Amino acid sequence: MEREINKILVANRGVSAVRIMHTCRDLKIKTTAVYSTPDRLSMHVHMADSAVHIGDAPPGDSYLNIDKIIKAALDTGSDAVHPGWGFLAENDTFARRVIEAGLTWVGPPPEAIQAMGDKIESKKVAATAGVPVIPGADDLTTAEEVREWMKRDDVKFPIMIKASAGGGGKGMLKVENDEQIGPALAQVRSEGLKSFGNDRVLVEKYIEKGRHIEVQIIADQHGNVVHLYERECTIQRRNQKVIEETPSPSLDDALRKEFCDAAVRLMKAINYASAGTVEFVFDAENRKFYFLEVNTRLQVEHGITELTTGLDLVNIMIDVARGKPLPFTQDDIVPNRWSIEIRLNAEDPRQFSPAFGTVTRLHSPHGPGVRVSPGIYEGSEIPPYYDSCIMLIMATGADRRDAIRVMDRTISKNLRVEGVKTLAPLLLSIIRHPKFIEGDFSTRFIEEHMDELVSMFIEKDSEDEMLKVAKYVAEVSALGTPKWI
Repeated sequence: MEREINKILVANRGVSAVRIMHTCRDLKIKTTAVYSTPDRLSMHVHMADSAVHIGDAPPGDSYLNIDKIIKAALDTGSDAVHPGWGFLAENDTFARRVIEAGLTWVGPPPEAIQAMGDKIESKKVAATAGVPVIPGADDLTTAEEVREWMKRDDVKFPIMIKASAGGGGKGMLKVENDEQIGPALAQVRSEGLKSFGNDRVLVEKYIEKGRHIEVQIIADQHGNVVHLYERECTIQRRNQKVIEETPSPSLDDALRKEFCDAAVRLMKAINYASAGTVEFVFDAENRKFYFLEVNTRLQVEHGITELTTGLDLVNIMIDVARGKPLPFTQDDIVPNRWSIEIRLNAEDPRQFSPAFGTVTRLHSPHGPGVRVSPGIYEGSEIPPYYDSCIMLIMATGADRRDAIRVMDRTISKNLRVEGVKTLAPLLLSIIRHPKFIEGDFSTRFIEEHMDELVSMFIEKDSEDEMLKVAKYVAEVSALGTPKWI
């Protein structure tokens, strides 16, 4: 029996909440927003049919407060909850609490979230499903245990130490030599306990010149699992993605099939349902790939997959939550475009320090082949308490060079944000870099080319506009009023 969904509480904010609300509008489903005190005038609050204040700025008082969010859903007559990405999106306790309250959870089963939420346990599941995993060891607590593992398995530096419960680029450190093992192990365990409530760690061989490739999965509650092909997410800073594209320029058709088949195999093994992503690291030199983790939620970069396949993943997630079977099979999925996404973060493009304040001027990109997922409007306040992403900008074309051309035009000619610094200058430098255009990059691309990228910055500010006005006034004064006026 299909469940009825007439109103969805979106347990998120900013870009994530706005994206989900757009699809809800298409489906004529009403929405409830939740917001903290500094977000009272945010874009997602304006978009929703109803909105509930759930606390002050700290996430623990608001967006991570399960009791307040569920109460808001019940008080506003919502019958479902969509978590978006970030905050409680991969929290199995939250998913269970939503279901126990009689609400529909628009996401994967809590059991799947729990199984994939721990890097150590998920790696074991992947290995059992026949998915390649990075050589490593888990539950090591001392530097000597790490050294013993390296000697036993003949592993050379560098290595990577990861918090088992970590995610989003947090709780991981690259270790270059023996002296760094002890401090890095202590730091990762401390961060894991502080940020995720778990100090278990795993240690793995570091894949030099690795590429980050993920496979988008969609599955229903009837055992149907379909992949929507892969995304390349290699361009990162501080282990967090800043540019994504699909298809991956790293893969040929044979490797692509291996990646996608492995992802489907794993998701079937955990009885997955809803949208999810299986992430891999690709050793380009040896043409081997290894399992990294499963994101049991909607990914930030899902929009480029939508552009290349013509599907609406949020719509499908809602239908799956209702109990509907997938309306297509694997053979029906035929991507026919190349798409690229940039994450426009409110950050200093040189230092990556967060920027906050008032958006005094905003001109969103437009034109053929462009899609924007906004989280702000002109006059928005960017608070210092949350994720710095304020907009997702996607460009699509017939092939990779075409998509890059559209993205170049989008950033350099059609985007204008004033009042806060953004990563726009850095992102433009990256897509114009010869190595990026050639598809020759790894997860260390920004780190290795930062000085060169900064030297390519073309930055504009309000002084440029004043100079244009002054120049025009001077021309009129010297040459007289133009005939066309």
